This record gives sequence, C-alpha cells and structure tokens, in this order.
Amino acid sequence: MSIKIITDSCCDLPLHYIETHQDILEVLGMPVHINGVDYIDDLGQTLDHNTFYNYLREGIMPTTSQINAYRFEEAFKKNIELGHELLYIGFSSGLSGTYNSSCVAKSLVLEDYPDAKIELVDTLSASIGQGAVVVEVIKRLNEGYTLDELKYWVEHNRMNFNHWFGVDDLNYLKNGGRISPASAMVGNVLNVKPTLIVDHEGKLKSYGNVRGRKKSMSFLVSKIETHLMDRENGTVLLGHGNCPEDAALLKEMIQKQVNPCEIMVSELSMTIASHVGPNMIAVAFLGDQRED
Repeated sequence: MSIKIITDSCCDLPLHYIETHQDILEVLGMPVHINGVDYIDDLGQTLDHNTFYNYLREGIMPTTSQINAYRFEEAFKKNIELGHELLYIGFSSGLSGTYNSSCVAKSLVLEDYPDAKIELVDTLSASIGQGAVVVEVIKRLNEGYTLDELKYWVEHNRMNFNHWFGVDDLNYLKNGGRISPASAMVGNVLNVKPTLIVDHEGKLKSYGNVRGRKKSMSFLVSKIETHLMDRENGTVLLGHGNCPEDAALLKEMIQKQVNPCEIMVSELSMTIASHVGPNMIAVAFLGDQRED
C-alpha cells in the first residue's frame, strides 16, 4: 500500500511544492471568515494573497477556526478507499484543537475500516515550522521509510524543528492578547520588532526584541547560523506576510551567510496571517534542539 501524507493549511508550504507532490501529499484548509465571507484556506487560490493582506491593512479582521472531525473523517475515508496508508502531520495542539479533531476522526473511521492504517502526529510546530516537518518527512518517504518509521522519526525529531518569527506590526500581538496596548503603542513608536518562537509545548512565545527591520532580519540569519546543523543537505523555509521584497533580501542574506542546500520561500497563509498580520518574516528548519 502507498503512503499518503495529510497536513493542514497552517503548514504554509508553497503551492508549487504541494502541486509537485500531490500524489503523496494532501493539504486540508482551515476555515477563515473575513469581510462577511467564509473561506476554506487553500493557500491563496480562492482569495488571493494580495486581496487578503489588503483587507488586513485596511483593518478588516478575520477569524479562524479549527478543522472539524467530519472533514478529517471524509478525507481519511477517501484516501483509505484509494488504498493508502495515512500519516497526518498536524498543527500544534498548543495552538489549536485541530489535532484533537483528527484523533476523533480516526476513531470514527476505524469503526468502519478496522484494518485501516492511520497514524497521527502532533508536530508541536506551526506555520513554516510545520511545513518543514512535512518537507523532511517527504524526503524520508522517498528514501523508503515505512509508515511506522515516519511516525517514529517525527515524534523523536520534532523538538529539532526551529521556528523564528520576526513581527512587524505589534497591533496584531496586542489583538491576540500577547502584549498590552501600552506595550504595542510604545513599541511601534520605537520601531521595536519582537521575535517569537514556538516552545517545547508547541506554543508561541516571545523571545526578544530588536529595533528596526534590518536588525530583525540579521537576527533571524544569526539563528540559522547557530542552529542549522546540516548545511549541505538542509532546507530552510522562509515565510513572509505579503512582503516579497523583504523576503528576497532575507533570502540573499541567508545565502551569503549560511548557504544552505535549499531555501524555500512561501507567503504566509490566511490562517497564520490572521494572527500575526502583514509583513511578518519567518524562518524554519531542521537543526539542533529548539530553544524554549
């Protein structure tokens, strides 16, 4: 039986990567509501990124919700009937109930398909960090790993997926309750750029502050230099919140100072950008143990 990898739109992988691997990879979209319309996040295909980010810049705020058990159940059944073994690589349970929905769905599906092979992994990762897990799993799937071996590998390596997020607009952290209104106001005046990480519990955590965009980028590059262990074979994912010029500059900095095997650039999805706003820049990769 062939193995099918299922993940969700929080992975923030580029569409061209998903399309290239569509025979072994399926991405389920998170529900997003914005400007009076309900969407399923399909990574910019239905509601293009420019329109969505313009809504954010105009102050039109979206809401997001988790994928429910029914949608997981339908996706699992469809792929089982096609003869696949399934591995769900899920958005951090520290940030969403989506992984729990997948657990409920698995139980329901096994009632009808008791011999089905369905494995679920809580990545304790988010955004391009979750995407980095998917990329590394697909590399190993292509090397011949079995379903059980893939699950074991993720569970024993998930703390080695490093995430670093450079926030541009503090108002989104304020709206999410991560900083006070006073801190947001002062920080914006002083051009403070916070850095966030995903900690060992899979939760977003403030790591530190720098002043200015260029210093924020330099800080991200320094963390890749410190934590990326395998430059010859390593893949760095670079995510941006509708700021392609900054992403291009950051990519150039990474190439000059680190020169990893591959840099994969993607625009952050509606799901993630709803909580961090436009102009976020982020990097993620498999390295040594993530900081906490």
